Amino acid sequence: MTEVLTRVMLVDDHQLIRDGLGGVFDMQADMTVVGTAASVTEALARFAELRPDVVVTDLQLQDGTGLDIVRALRRDHGEVGLVVLTMHSGDDQIFAAMEAGASGFVGKDAPSDEVVKAARHAKVSPRSFVCAGLVGAMMRRGAAESTRLTDREHEVLTLLADGLGAAAIGDKLYMSESTAKSHIAKIYQKLGASNRAQALVTAMRVGLLSSVQRNPTQR
Repeated sequence: MTEVLTRVMLVDDHQLIRDGLGGVFDMQADMTVVGTAASVTEALARFAELRPDVVVTDLQLQDGTGLDIVRALRRDHGEVGLVVLTMHSGDDQIFAAMEAGASGFVGKDAPSDEVVKAARHAKVSPRSFVCAGLVGAMMRRGAAESTRLTDREHEVLTLLADGLGAAAIGDKLYMSESTAKSHIAKIYQKLGASNRAQALVTAMRVGLLSSVQRNPTQR
């Protein structure tokens, strides 16, 4: 029985990349490249014509981004595999690709077999997202979420950095001293600190404060 080949379309505005990837996929016994495109507009037109099983697209294109392709195709073709291939593989790009509906995300610095592996996954499970850096990105996002302060807590933190105590912070922000103490305790908890000095150091390290002038008499 003849094996059914996975039909792949490649989208990149550099012909060298298209040719290189095409050679990699054509070497696979279970895959074949049925077409290429160099822009968002061309990719959507070619997809309508070719109906590939998997689209592998660059993130940055001349008339938009690969995520424009992902969103458009995912909206109307839930069964298609969508792999984003990019030089810009930061956490924001990973989550943007996942939220757009991509099946996989691969950095251009990854080995070519990672792209092939992502394409195979995309054919079988088009709606489940795979990315080698996803776990690390989620851990970093979780850490950032855990230290996120409310607007009021940030106001209190700023006054702590100015050297004010709970009573003075309460007066400044028109709240009771006990309420100010509650905000301070919550700030300490989020920053994993047991005192003012630890809280301010951590706040500076994670970017919640750009500079701190502490009053050494305050504790």
